[in-house]
Amino acid sequence: MATTTLEHPDALTRSLQAMQETDEMLGEKMVINMGPSHPSTHGVLRMVLELDGEVVTKAVPEIGYLHRGDEKIAENMQYNQFVPYTDRLDYLSPIANNVAYALAVEKLMGWELPPRGKAIRVICCELARISSHLLATGCLGMDLGATTLFLYTFTEREKIYNMIEQLTGARFTTSYTRVGGQTRDLPPTFLAMLKDFLASFPAAFDDVDKLVTRNRIFVDRCRDVGVISKEDAIAFGLSGPNLRSSGVDHDLRKKHPYLDYQIYDFDIPIGAAGDCFDRYLVRMEEIRESIKILRQVVDKLPSGPINCQDSKSILPEKTAVLTKMEELIHHFIISTEGIHAPAGEIYFGAENPKGELGFYIHSKGGGVPYRMKIRSPSFCNISILSKMLPGSMVSDVVTILGSLDPVFGEVDR
Repeated sequence: MATTTLEHPDALTRSLQAMQETDEMLGEKMVINMGPSHPSTHGVLRMVLELDGEVVTKAVPEIGYLHRGDEKIAENMQYNQFVPYTDRLDYLSPIANNVAYALAVEKLMGWELPPRGKAIRVICCELARISSHLLATGCLGMDLGATTLFLYTFTEREKIYNMIEQLTGARFTTSYTRVGGQTRDLPPTFLAMLKDFLASFPAAFDDVDKLVTRNRIFVDRCRDVGVISKEDAIAFGLSGPNLRSSGVDHDLRKKHPYLDYQIYDFDIPIGAAGDCFDRYLVRMEEIRESIKILRQVVDKLPSGPINCQDSKSILPEKTAVLTKMEELIHHFIISTEGIHAPAGEIYFGAENPKGELGFYIHSKGGGVPYRMKIRSPSFCNISILSKMLPGSMVSDVVTILGSLDPVFGEVDR
């Protein structure tokens, strides 16, 4: 009688263990897919959940459905040509992505914007922060059944979009910032629109606060749910409101000031419990602090140029290009060859609405980066899902994911 020799002595043991695990899943526990096309996954996220009744025993987030290879695209483009691609990272605050990327390249170049250029960028970043947090709050409420909250926040967000359109000419993918400055100065009507918004928004925002912050159903669905300890938040590389809600006092605008944030008076909201409710409260308070910053920018807005005064690397004014031969040649050279960056390596991180958006650039000189790495906050923020979801109810999964506020344009970058 012929016999079969196993290649590995423990192969049979491993096979029996796999059968037992499969039997366990098919018996007492159930495996379900949440996403990738599901309204409460906030994008193309697939989560494989193992359930024991209504309790999650294991969670495996699966990403990559939106992958576009932005980092490799950047390595084949001139620095300014990559600006529109940054709009597609966190597409809920595209103008803030423009600013963060431009600041990274400017650090490589050794440039610093004049005061008015910095002030305009602060306006862009804080409007983006308010817009992003309004959407995060509204979507969290809608995930939990409070559709009215979503309508309240979207109404205010529409006013911000009107201002962004007035400033950039686009509502969604702005591509407003350039390396070394902006495409244009503030239009004549923009400051009046901004002042009207700053005057009317606080009362409307108070209505949002009154609607849900003390609502018994909303509070019960969020409090003591999805708790992240300070140690875990740091260990998993969380940033932004998700980090600060766990009691970690870290905000790049304070710790490593850029764009003259040190001259503005504002506070950094810090949570204590690290649960879904604290993450909601931190974003609500950050909106109020952004309003405070914007009022100071309007009051202190300096005059003068908005772009770096490096005549060899900045595009000349359009009127000069159309009327003078020297400026036309200058424009042609920069447009075709790009900015001539020095060789070197830099990293710059900005405090975006979702957390720290960072760009690592390795340059070997010339107009194209040799290597680029994007540190996207949402990618790090959702890495903790596998640890925090086990032990939660299925209904809590929706709350937890909404409170983390990921956007998958920058996860699958």
